[in-house]
Amino acid sequence: MATHAVRLNAVTKTYGKQVHALRGVTVDLPRGGFTAVMGPSGSGKSTFLHCAAGLDTPTSGTVHIGDTELSRMNETQLTELRRDKAGFVFQAFNLIPALNVTENVLLPFRLAGRRPDHAWLGEVIERVGLGGRTGHRPSELSGGQQQRVAIARALVTRPEVVFADEPTGALDTQTAAEVLTLLRQVVDGTGQTVVMVTHDPVAASYADRVLFLADGMLVDEVYAADPRTIAQRMTALGRARAVAC
Repeated sequence: MATHAVRLNAVTKTYGKQVHALRGVTVDLPRGGFTAVMGPSGSGKSTFLHCAAGLDTPTSGTVHIGDTELSRMNETQLTELRRDKAGFVFQAFNLIPALNVTENVLLPFRLAGRRPDHAWLGEVIERVGLGGRTGHRPSELSGGQQQRVAIARALVTRPEVVFADEPTGALDTQTAAEVLTLLRQVVDGTGQTVVMVTHDPVAASYADRVLFLADGMLVDEVYAADPRTIAQRMTALGRARAVAC
């Protein structure tokens, strides 16, 4: 089994003839780790996540999730891979209003026509702190509780990697801290791998490693850093970009 959860090798992504979203990105993201990806607006963060998760196809280079190379797969195979090996948490929650908590969490199984492991379902729901709200619909939940449902949905299939795109962007400070603590516990408690895009130094400080993108290239990284250190690196990137322009 590969030691990396995700590997990008010389990945580029170009839109049209002018927009180079990623420029030769090479990086390994280890199993059982929490990696945050940061950078100025337009640096390629979301493109990085989408290529790493198989939601978008690189212009060149290769992406592996575990031992599986994504470029060799057709769209049907990619859909099955995302369903079986990846979990997704987005800022917008993406819950189905007519479904209750349990039904939303079980949606991946319903779409795949598979039977869930009910013991694991119960453990996941308890782990995210929603044991008493399984019959509630999204409109009856707070923003933080809705995000917890999304995280449970991402975990219930036992994915190799959980990809999170600005998961706390729509949350207040206290609720964001609760969600980030939960993601940290996912890594520490179950050995899952989390890859999170964020603009927030506080959110990034929950990660083991922070990667910094600028103009589509990986330009810096820090390990086990506090919010102040991360913010200073971001400020330095912004200044360097301003000078270059």
